[in-house]
Amino acid sequence: MTAATTAPPIAPDATIVSFVTEPAEYRHWRLETDGPVATLTLSVDPHAGIVPGYELKMNSYDLGVDIELYDAVQRLRFEHPEVKAVVVSGGMDRMFCAGANIRMLAQSPHTWKVNFCKFTNETRNGIEDATQHSGQTYIAALNGTAAGGGYELALACEQIVLVDDGSSAVSLPEVPLLGVLPGTGGLTRVVDKRKVRKDRADVFATKSEGVRGHTAVEWGLIDETVAPAQFDARVHALAEQAANRSTRPDSPNGVTLTRLSRRNDDDEIIYRHVRATLDRTGRRVDIEVSAPESVPPADAAAVLSQGDDYYPLALTRELDDLILHLRTNEIDLGTWVFRVLGNQDNARAYDKQLRELAHDWFVNEVIHYYKRTLKRLDVTSRSLFAVIEPGSAYVGFLLELALACDRQYMLEGVYEDAEPDACPAAVEVTESNFGAFPMGNGLTRLESRFYGHPELLTAVANRINEPLIAEAAGELGLVTSALDDIDFADELRIVLEERAALSPDALTGMEANHRFVGPETQESKIFGRLTAWQNWIFVRPNAAGPEGALRRYGTGARASFDHERV
Repeated sequence: MTAATTAPPIAPDATIVSFVTEPAEYRHWRLETDGPVATLTLSVDPHAGIVPGYELKMNSYDLGVDIELYDAVQRLRFEHPEVKAVVVSGGMDRMFCAGANIRMLAQSPHTWKVNFCKFTNETRNGIEDATQHSGQTYIAALNGTAAGGGYELALACEQIVLVDDGSSAVSLPEVPLLGVLPGTGGLTRVVDKRKVRKDRADVFATKSEGVRGHTAVEWGLIDETVAPAQFDARVHALAEQAANRSTRPDSPNGVTLTRLSRRNDDDEIIYRHVRATLDRTGRRVDIEVSAPESVPPADAAAVLSQGDDYYPLALTRELDDLILHLRTNEIDLGTWVFRVLGNQDNARAYDKQLRELAHDWFVNEVIHYYKRTLKRLDVTSRSLFAVIEPGSAYVGFLLELALACDRQYMLEGVYEDAEPDACPAAVEVTESNFGAFPMGNGLTRLESRFYGHPELLTAVANRINEPLIAEAAGELGLVTSALDDIDFADELRIVLEERAALSPDALTGMEANHRFVGPETQESKIFGRLTAWQNWIFVRPNAAGPEGALRRYGTGARASFDHERV
């Protein structure tokens, strides 16, 4: 963690944040591969913050550092099928990572802090997803102290090895030093993932200097501590063991993730398969997704030969980039309206192919990337609406976009001025909607929709692979409202205007509570319970006020706390 001095807030709102990068442009990470083992080395350029106003000292990080990490994790999954173990280490002597840069946090607006933590959380979850679903085991090789977000990065790895040099420690010092919580899942992963006893977790999270060596092993905070002379050899041995357990193919023929093509105008963002129209007056974004224009490739080899032009991957990359862009750069546009338009037969064919080729390493990666992108949409603090009209292609994996929305509005029949041969809108549930793309709570979106009503879920399951027009979709509960041509446009307009008039803060809390029904998981705790509390703490004067811990940290002055427990 780095020192903070009282300074005017930085102005990230003036900076358009891009989430597009590549290894040749990295300023903070080195990505190296050696057969089945890759090494990610964090060596932060202190003068390359994503916005001006602070130095990234002691291997501390900001959003720019994590954008590079996210890109590296994605490239390892798609471009390097031969990689079966990933070692994450630090490039500084006796310092792995000091965590999120404190001066950056102290000077950032609330929205910047929240979006930063959310993206960082998603990246950590992506690392765990790679270990679980891609056969790429992540190993944290802590060559020095890992504090705060640095230790949280280690916690996302499957194994943690700490150098036993007498001084290096792991710590979560946010509560005692900064008056906030660890921002990327540390509290949850310590007790839920590493099964640290809760009294020890309490001591650990209030002990600013952290825990070293054999005590950290005994408590379960790390897996091993190794003397400096044997450290590299032991990490290499663990990586080889993990690689030998992996089921990833040995072939080095990966898929290069080429630079996305995106055109930005004042009121439009245009990709190949996705177009977003920005209505700043209505504080709304209309997002149009185009279904595939042709049938899918014949087999797995043909799919691989298409590379990142393969429709489900190309679409996912565009949606992922759009969500991140809008979430970070267009914070006033609180309502997103989705339409999926195009050829239903082609959408149906791709949906079937994803299931039939799920055993293929590349198609498996595409499925899990789409799953993670839908999860990113689930946790985005925006009101989500789906419009289902004639010409829609809400089939299987594309139907998930509608199921992720807070409401769905469907037209009965066709528009009055439609062509004589026009067909009414229909939605189609397939096997893909029953497990391929789970939410963070471990349930499918259909299970979440019909939570507590298994008979309704069964009724939908009995109608899979059947185009359902408005009357049937309404009876099954798959849409919020089915309206005829006379009422449809006016009803939709009124609904969107009413939504835009409500308190964004209240809507964020309401939507988060409604979207994640049922059981809690580690992921839902991080994004629901933990992040919600951190969001509140970030605006409390004890943390963010002029005499709060974030502002006073590093100045030599103690924070002044309001000691009432609220």
